[in-house]
Amino acid sequence: MVFGNLTRFAFPGKIHLVNRNGGTVYERSAATSCVAIGEPIDLALVMVPGSAIDEVFSDLSEAGIANAVVLTSGFAELGADGALAQAALAKRAQQLGIRLLGPNCLGFINFIDHVPLFTSQRRAQREVGAVAIVSQSGAVGTILADVAFHQNVSLSYLVSTGNEVDVNVADVIDYLADEPHTKVIGVFLETVRDGQRFQQAALKARSAGKPIIVLKVGSSEISAKAARAHTGSLVGDDRVFDAACRRLGMVRVASPEELIATTAVLARLGRINGGFALAAMSGGMCEIAADRAANVALRMPALSEETVTALRQVMPAYGTPHNPLDFTGAAMLKPESIEAMLKVLASDPAVGVVACIFDAPEVEDRTGFVAKVFQSIDRGFSGTGKPVLILSNVSATVAKAGRDMTQGLRAPYFGVGVDRGLLAIANACDWWAHHPGVGRSSPPIARNAESTPAQRPGGEREVLDYLSSHGVPVIPAMIATSALQAEEIARKLGGSLAFKILSAQIAHKSDVGGVALNVTAETAAAVYDAMLEKVASARPDAIIDGVIVSPMRRGGVELFVGTMRDPVWGAVVAVGLGGVWVEALKDTSLRLLPVAEEDVLEMLGELRGTMLLSGFRGAPAVDRRALAQSIVRIGDAALALGPDLISLEVNPLLATHHGVEALDGLVVWT
Repeated sequence: MVFGNLTRFAFPGKIHLVNRNGGTVYERSAATSCVAIGEPIDLALVMVPGSAIDEVFSDLSEAGIANAVVLTSGFAELGADGALAQAALAKRAQQLGIRLLGPNCLGFINFIDHVPLFTSQRRAQREVGAVAIVSQSGAVGTILADVAFHQNVSLSYLVSTGNEVDVNVADVIDYLADEPHTKVIGVFLETVRDGQRFQQAALKARSAGKPIIVLKVGSSEISAKAARAHTGSLVGDDRVFDAACRRLGMVRVASPEELIATTAVLARLGRINGGFALAAMSGGMCEIAADRAANVALRMPALSEETVTALRQVMPAYGTPHNPLDFTGAAMLKPESIEAMLKVLASDPAVGVVACIFDAPEVEDRTGFVAKVFQSIDRGFSGTGKPVLILSNVSATVAKAGRDMTQGLRAPYFGVGVDRGLLAIANACDWWAHHPGVGRSSPPIARNAESTPAQRPGGEREVLDYLSSHGVPVIPAMIATSALQAEEIARKLGGSLAFKILSAQIAHKSDVGGVALNVTAETAAAVYDAMLEKVASARPDAIIDGVIVSPMRRGGVELFVGTMRDPVWGAVVAVGLGGVWVEALKDTSLRLLPVAEEDVLEMLGELRGTMLLSGFRGAPAVDRRALAQSIVRIGDAALALGPDLISLEVNPLLATHHGVEALDGLVVWT
């Protein structure tokens, strides 16, 4: 397969075949070793049993070969013994100064320079494309390349990284960020081995204006997080990756077809500003497309009065001038009428991208009708100055007849169908909406800070005092260590009070009777004694340091703010409705730390309960800006505690129209 690829792609360099038995292979003489070749070699493809790897690498080193692609499997994918063998391979390659792609990988294709060092048969392309595919799975990489070929999407690179003992996905993304032919990077991920390195590469691609479209399966292995920290059970590993995608400007997709469709649209259309307009030769398909656009949040603006008036002048009287636009059956009789309708539709000021639905032929167009329609579409899209494209009605392979007919059109033709086509356009619009400029400064990457014993708050009050020192407004409180003292504090504070047990061993106080509300000076002593009795009975192992006495707070919206440390991506913050609702609804939004105020405002808008913050049923609206500032400070305070912190949680964080106040705090340490 490799030799066939090298021949079919017209590889311009020398090819040497090596086999310890020598002989003739593919009508060429095979050398018995790399050393025996006697010429400088750029790269070796290693296809030998695992037992022969050490011998082969010695040969590579002696021959002065500094780069190797290793197809050989039987390493970390087999478990503990394989992992040891893989570690030995990595160490051996490093000692010999050999850069390594693999093991357990199918290799790579550089379509630009005709280097198809890939151990699966591939077809040559008509032209070099702008889409690069990077896959940790060789088989999935092959599938993605096949989908691209069938949809007439040309590639610049196809890279299989395998077990990544040396060169990994992040290294390839870093390279592609600088590579001039590549405009979009499609990635298949099973896992991310180095979160910081991946972030650096992804942010470099984002700054270069190159979208990363990622298909991710599985989840990072987070052991004690979910069991020991409440935030972990609310977040989940996969949602942390979603947060990483938002942070790094990556578009996450759910299938190989969606990946190829989205990369193709982003590579061919370029910048998109404005809403989406669509035209078809079927009213029913227009309705299907309108529903699909709504489902994927693709905005289809209403047409202006001027556009409607102009459309009436070029459409049959029974046509309806609106978005989406049905050409009506008149286009079947008079294909040239499509040109005028498209020109008017694309000229609407609210429209930023236009798609026309029409199928490319599977066989030769003997009547010439299909050619006339495509020519009319092409003329209609000329001079629009906006991104335009043609979509097939349903997903179908673009046959040779279709490739020939659509080659050279102003609008690229995509055979991905309306369903995936509109999803791809929605993905592209979303990317450009969040990345309007190229070369923007990247958000900072959180790194582990050093924590000192003095920075290890334990109990609730210590946590609140620590947050206060970082500018977070916290509720005032006093600590009572006896019933008499509780009564004295209650008389001093006055009004209705909240009593909460103070114990570093008790995280969820209400579960053990450790919370009492609406306490007064008259009932304070009795409540104190009853609380200690209940808690001691429920948790005889816990050390009780007293009772926290604080004023009751009424009104406003209670929120939950929790941080956790993911082993791959680092510190993460989750925000949701507070109190018991955070567990019942699990309505949270996530971001990687650190966050800015605008990030938090976006998070608040993502909550299903966001309307509660805007003044629900006559309640005053929450001060969102003050709330965002407090959440930013909570995140910064968590980062300052360093890598030994598993989780810092504030529940509830009370938000009102006049301010914010942290009412309770919890930390969990390694």
